Amino acid sequence: MKQSEQSRDEVSALARGLTLVREVAQAASPLSNRDLVTRTGIPKATVSRLTATLVTAEYLRQHPHSERFSLGPAVLDLNNAYLRNFDLRAHARPHLAELADFGGVTVHLCVPDALDMLVIDTVRPRTAVLLSHMDVGARMAMATSAAGRAYLSVLSTSERQRMLEQIRHASARQWRSLRSRIATALEHHASHGYCSSFGEWNPHIHALGVGLQGPRGDRYAISCGGAASVLGVEHMRRHVAPRMLAVAHAIARDIGTAP
Repeated sequence: MKQSEQSRDEVSALARGLTLVREVAQAASPLSNRDLVTRTGIPKATVSRLTATLVTAEYLRQHPHSERFSLGPAVLDLNNAYLRNFDLRAHARPHLAELADFGGVTVHLCVPDALDMLVIDTVRPRTAVLLSHMDVGARMAMATSAAGRAYLSVLSTSERQRMLEQIRHASARQWRSLRSRIATALEHHASHGYCSSFGEWNPHIHALGVGLQGPRGDRYAISCGGAASVLGVEHMRRHVAPRMLAVAHAIARDIGTAP
């Protein structure tokens, strides 16, 4: 085998292995090889070989007396390294807690992951009747969530166009209506400094989002919200949005990225 062909095979195996890890991570319960074949379309023999390798490397864990897999401890090591190397949480958490208590909202700090926003920290108000059940590791669709739209808003024009093209491809027939709603959200961010999602990502959730740039140029999003039955649209816009913007500015000032 030529070296170039071997390199392509290695890259393909790596991509497929990461696909399997991602599927296991997103599943609500452990998955079998058959489940992974169905979800990914990767050939059965390849899936079996890759899961065996991933178990040996501890990226997957095989359940005793079962052919089902869940995430292994090596994934946690990667997660901890990720958070150590460029983590805003220590700087952001006091400000997020202030926002949570002020507005009676649940606040999430998010990073992009494919076409989702991944929650890396969550702060809840000390006194609240209805709380979001989302926690660290939860995902929100980039196209419909306030966090996702805020993230799109702080990208460069070329980066945003690339992401929108991926969203267009993934959303298929829904793209026509989705495109206009995303455009409206981006215009609102340009004029008001934040994005909103009132029942779009989840019909029972009202949320606001603001983008944030980390000290290394990484983009984050702050999202705050809660039950639509408690947090009305006008309350969110008039009461919560100004404080959220102030919190985002305070975090940017603390980490040295404020304009």
